[in-house]
Amino acid sequence: MSMRPTPCHMMQRRHFLTGGAAAMAALNNFPYSAYAATTKKLGTDRMILGPMKIELSRLAQGSGTNGVGGSSNQTRKLGLQGLGELFRAAHDNGVTFWDSADQYGTHPHIREALKTVKRDKVQILSKTHASTEKEMRADLDRFRRELNTDYIDILLLHTMVDKDWPERKKGAMAVISEAREKGIVRTHGTSCHTLEALKAARDSDWVQVDLVRYNPVGTAMDADPQTVLAVMKQMKAKGKGLIGMKVLGAGKLRHKADEALQFHLAHNEIDCFTIGAESRAEMEDLLKKIPAASVRG
Repeated sequence: MSMRPTPCHMMQRRHFLTGGAAAMAALNNFPYSAYAATTKKLGTDRMILGPMKIELSRLAQGSGTNGVGGSSNQTRKLGLQGLGELFRAAHDNGVTFWDSADQYGTHPHIREALKTVKRDKVQILSKTHASTEKEMRADLDRFRRELNTDYIDILLLHTMVDKDWPERKKGAMAVISEAREKGIVRTHGTSCHTLEALKAARDSDWVQVDLVRYNPVGTAMDADPQTVLAVMKQMKAKGKGLIGMKVLGAGKLRHKADEALQFHLAHNEIDCFTIGAESRAEMEDLLKKIPAASVRG
């Protein structure tokens, strides 16, 4: 963020970042000027993610809202053809970053979209729950069959909660590292769901990219925003790429999307972020809101 906040703005920001009910209430009096940049940011901006320098759009089309057990809001509402069309529409609007996971059951929907979108024109993220070498090799083979692709741009260990996950997941990590060396995976890392797991990701040299939960009120986050921001700064100092998620607080901030977007966009530690639009209209509305939110004073 290039603007210089006044002392009053900094006081507002410190108060706003305290999280919890007070921060939720503060959204009704959001300190726009404290988060306003001087240059517009677009959802279609080309960003460079992490040490492997993956080029992708700032905004990712997510597909895992309430994603569990092989389905999500997107798959349930839109079906194979409908979600495939949403991914295509995202691409046509400049959103080339597509977020999926085995848990969401959205690999076939990306495969559907790839029938008419060239593979090298999009960047695909997926996530695995594998722990052992055997499980990971099976997932790699299955994921690529389901996606109908030879490679996965970003592969993450999904939903890390234990502080010792690097030990628990070392078999899967070894296979993913080998896959990166062979060009089957371009970059790898974690999605974290506790502060202890996030700190372990910060400290792990294996983690090149982390999917981090971040929004102004701390909803569905690993800790309060100030605490998470401190860890993110340390991760960036180590050269890791950061992808934001829970930008709209797992849907609870949809009615305050402008404020949540402006808060998120003001933090340059975050390279890009994923939001699970559930329709073409919602995706296109996000693309309109992002540049306006980034500079609103």
